[in-house]
Amino acid sequence: MREYWTALASLMGALAFMQGLLHAVFPAELRAAVARLLGRMTRSFSPYCYFDVTETDGMSNNEIYDAVQLYLSSTAAPSSGARLSLTRPHNATSFTFGLAASDRVVDAFLGAAVTWEHVVAPRQSPGFSWRPLPEEKRRFTLRIRRGDREKLLPAYFDHILATAQEIRRRSQDRLLYTNARGGAMDGRGLPWDPVPFKHPSTFDTLAMDPDRKESIKADLRDFADGSAFYERTGRAWKRGYLLYGPPGTGKSSMIAAMANFLGYDVYDLELTEVSSNAELRKLLMKTTSKSIIVIEDIDCSVDLTNRAALPPPAPKPRPSIDGSIDQDAAGAAAGRSITLSGLLNFTDGLWSCCGSERIFVFTTNHIEKLDPALLRSGRMDMHVFMSYCSFPALKILLKNYLCFQGDGAADCGEVMRGLEEWIDAAEITPADVSEVLIKNRRNGEKQAMEELLDVIKARAEKRLGTAAARKDGEEEEEEKRALGSPKEGKEPAAGNDSCEVGQDEETDAKKQL
Repeated sequence: MREYWTALASLMGALAFMQGLLHAVFPAELRAAVARLLGRMTRSFSPYCYFDVTETDGMSNNEIYDAVQLYLSSTAAPSSGARLSLTRPHNATSFTFGLAASDRVVDAFLGAAVTWEHVVAPRQSPGFSWRPLPEEKRRFTLRIRRGDREKLLPAYFDHILATAQEIRRRSQDRLLYTNARGGAMDGRGLPWDPVPFKHPSTFDTLAMDPDRKESIKADLRDFADGSAFYERTGRAWKRGYLLYGPPGTGKSSMIAAMANFLGYDVYDLELTEVSSNAELRKLLMKTTSKSIIVIEDIDCSVDLTNRAALPPPAPKPRPSIDGSIDQDAAGAAAGRSITLSGLLNFTDGLWSCCGSERIFVFTTNHIEKLDPALLRSGRMDMHVFMSYCSFPALKILLKNYLCFQGDGAADCGEVMRGLEEWIDAAEITPADVSEVLIKNRRNGEKQAMEELLDVIKARAEKRLGTAAARKDGEEEEEEKRALGSPKEGKEPAAGNDSCEVGQDEETDAKKQL
């Protein structure tokens, strides 16, 4: 045993002598060149190729590194067995998972397997720097097979960037913007004021016929996934929706449901705060992609009636307190020059193409007041009539407010049949039905439904009575006109006879002369 340790010590000494001799004979540059040559020879026979994605690119952050980190947060699930780091970014609503230091995860794309490794190494103490650098150097290393390189690159990285952008958008709070200052800029150079958008409306809670809701959802889904379609057809990636119907039928709730379904921000455009078409274009240019631009009650905002109608009268200047005419106020009133042409260019002109994936939503209570040029396809592509509450919509409201699951209950079957019988004749809005259910929700399911039936039945009887009275009045007027028409016919006949008699007398007088 002693001889073994003696031989091992001699071998270690010989190796140390040879190492010192190599360092003395061969310079460091030559040793580095030999190491690189050996590395290249080794990699040339390896079936894999490697790509490093560093955290920083010079003095700026690497966008691809952040995208890979977000992308792996969706693929590196806790069930994969990897050691994960849990984070929650600022202004986010969900947690994200990430790879811990020196951990690996396997992903697949287009049928090819790839491996990601998160490498963390200490950074050497740098010299003087204007920007403080992190203490550790982080990077992601991608390993793929050489035969899959043409298939994966660059499609795989495009997929990672798109997925990361979608994750970032979904995790952040949605915002509701308004132009309270017209087109004036704030301190950041933006004309929009944002607030968090927390509206809870969804298509599941929206009181509407289920088939129509599925049709609208399918249209929205096709629009959101239609990047290749719009590029192939040469159309701007935008779509217009016109929501019209009586007040209280859920037009604003529909807009909130669309925003929650797509995950888009909402821009509430107040036309009365905009003084010119130029400011309107400026507001459009400051909107972002993946957004919904809303103009509510467009028939009440500005004069957008048929262009064949007479122009509205010029506003009269109002006298001030001392009796003099305020010329500035008169000039400002006359300077409000939002025109129908400007709004049409806003929705379908060249300026509407300065962004992508945007939806224009107009609402109105009187569609007949709008100019036909505003309603054509390409501007308002889909017209959605928000009707009075139907029986399928009523069942959705009963489920929302009373947790009523159906008409299977024996004690509520008679009430449901009565509601189905009278709901169409009542012409009641979903807002009125909701108010009745809110007031009576504490009284129990059956009593609340009975109260709703009484309200609907009373409104239907009142409406039918009013319609019958109107019909009787019209019939009486028709009878009066029918009775008065013979008398009117006789009077002209008598007048004609008198004229003929007068002509005969004049002829006799001429003959006598």
